[in-house]
Amino acid sequence: MAVDVSSSVASLFPATQGQLREGISQARAAGVSVSLGLGSSFFSEVRTLRPRHLKPMPNFSGDLLDESHTHGDVLIYLESDSVSGLEDAERRLLSVMPAWRRRWRIGGFRKENRMQEGKWLARNPFHFTEGFGNPDTEREVIDRAVVVPGQGEPAWAEGGSYQVIRIVRFATDLWDRDSVDEQERIIGRRREGRWLDGAPEEEQPNFAADPHGKTTPLDSHVRLAAPDRRNPPPMVRRSYSYDRGDGDSGLIFSCFQRDLVQGFETVQRRLEGESLAKYVLTTGGGYFFVPPPGDGWTEALLRS
Repeated sequence: MAVDVSSSVASLFPATQGQLREGISQARAAGVSVSLGLGSSFFSEVRTLRPRHLKPMPNFSGDLLDESHTHGDVLIYLESDSVSGLEDAERRLLSVMPAWRRRWRIGGFRKENRMQEGKWLARNPFHFTEGFGNPDTEREVIDRAVVVPGQGEPAWAEGGSYQVIRIVRFATDLWDRDSVDEQERIIGRRREGRWLDGAPEEEQPNFAADPHGKTTPLDSHVRLAAPDRRNPPPMVRRSYSYDRGDGDSGLIFSCFQRDLVQGFETVQRRLEGESLAKYVLTTGGGYFFVPPPGDGWTEALLRS
């Protein structure tokens, strides 16, 4: 859920920021997990403190962004095993935030969500298991996703992470007309995760032995996204499926990285021209910065 402040951003400190903290406290009291992301517009009056890569999410090739479902001052991310718990948390949150208005909202789920060899996996609406490209150790998660000193970021942002949200509508009816073999060649993996050259999902595919793409097509999704699996993209994914009815279903793509340019943007530009493009359409989302744990970051902004 992304929310905007209804007054000027200058009034965020401390009045409406206090409402935001109270809203998060109320949501957590409902027993759900809550995380926060700050959009670039949050810093319109304190630009010197804005994380250096934070900006409105641009249109990439093939995007059709609906402005009413894109961006926002703040992203509030609620997660729970209980739908009623999520609804209760959202009511509590918004009830104590009168200076804020909800900009957009989307609910998601993770089908067949499970942990396997240190990685969280789930099946997306195209019937493929996702998550194999994520790291399997906490150290590597930190290396890919957490801002560290020396990156040129404001001191308050160290320990935080850049989050990208993309609401991607899937043309499932069109997709399901293709054979499973064709679908697997478009993705570049078997549905359960094995590579097309027969390598198990936990091993690295030998793309170098297939320079012309006879086994794994050169325009397949995974080959374009990560052409050298020994050097995977420096980001961590945590996506959800969604289904809003009337044929509007797809993926809430979410990823975290310490550097937007080296992470998501590099991968997204490599994907231009992929064979998957005719089956997907990005309609919303945004760039956000997840602050480091604790309240130190709020104190730093208040002192500005």
